[in-house]
Amino acid sequence: MFSHSLFLTQTFSRPRFSLVSPRPRGTVVKTFQSRKIYSMEKIEHKQVKINDINMHIAEKGKGPTILFLHGFPELWYSWRHQILYFAAHGYHAVAPDLRGYGSTTTVSSKGGDASKFSIFHLVEDIVSLIDVIAPNEEKILVVGHNWGTIIAWYLCLFRPDRVKAFVALSVHFLHRNPDPAKKFADVFRVMYGDDHYIWRFQEPGDIESEFAKVGVKKVLKKFLTFRDPASIRFPKTEKFINSYDAPVALPPWLSDDDLNYYVANFQKTGFTEGINYYRALNLDWELLGPWTGAQVKVPAKFMVGELDLVYHMPGAKEYIHEGGFKKDVPLLDDEIVVMEGVAHYINQEKPEDVNNHIHHFFQKHS
Repeated sequence: MFSHSLFLTQTFSRPRFSLVSPRPRGTVVKTFQSRKIYSMEKIEHKQVKINDINMHIAEKGKGPTILFLHGFPELWYSWRHQILYFAAHGYHAVAPDLRGYGSTTTVSSKGGDASKFSIFHLVEDIVSLIDVIAPNEEKILVVGHNWGTIIAWYLCLFRPDRVKAFVALSVHFLHRNPDPAKKFADVFRVMYGDDHYIWRFQEPGDIESEFAKVGVKKVLKKFLTFRDPASIRFPKTEKFINSYDAPVALPPWLSDDDLNYYVANFQKTGFTEGINYYRALNLDWELLGPWTGAQVKVPAKFMVGELDLVYHMPGAKEYIHEGGFKKDVPLLDDEIVVMEGVAHYINQEKPEDVNNHIHHFFQKHS
């Protein structure tokens, strides 16, 4: 979740804008039965050893491979609707638990070293995974949401030879600003103050301590039900901590069973490793220096919810709709899809519409 304030300011011609009203690398070491919720759908689950982790993947179907990358605080499970749809439509659909999430376990160090969660580690994981899941395919199709989108943008930038086409949900491309005052994490503190969630995530153990007081279920409810176009804040006040106790109704797209699946996984893993992605942001900014100004040259399509907090960050809409995005991603599809009345978790909130857009785009590039 980032702002155009991270980017160089430029002005270009506008792409076409569409406001859509949605309808009402390694060795396989273990295979196990799918979770009960989708046991009848026969989604296959495997552990794959890549780099310094054992990565859990969920997969189904045969055909061209589509790799689905989730965000924070999520799991492979966020793609449950997409796995079933694309497997039924002639694709090999694969969704991993990313480094630090769910049933993906580290082989070496555990958790505390945020430098092990740099964008280069994350992209290396995905390149290695592609070698395993698609050994006979030169290039695959990729879909990302939230942090999964960020990882996929840099996969496309670093290794365009491995990606046929990419659908980005929620997060536009991060155009690195070379100004040291515009390091990725620091800029959020400048814009929003010390309470902004990305800045609160920077100090090791700080936010984890708060989350421990509140409990995993309430934390996940807060994130997954968030629909305010304003950004997420975590003030260091007792009043705010007590606010977690306020009743929260689950949206229609998130059942109690869905929430409980997330809860069970995060009770096992905690939040630290997922938060470490954010703690490595300034390191990412430093290491990405040689790619300043580089273009992503992979066919891409962008979709976002009208109420998504990322879409409402300062400068985001101007970057997306006034040509800066197209300049950075010259093969970006001319139609930018903004789903009316939809918030951040777009692929879960409106799976049918998202699936149709993804399918239509990939049919042109398969």
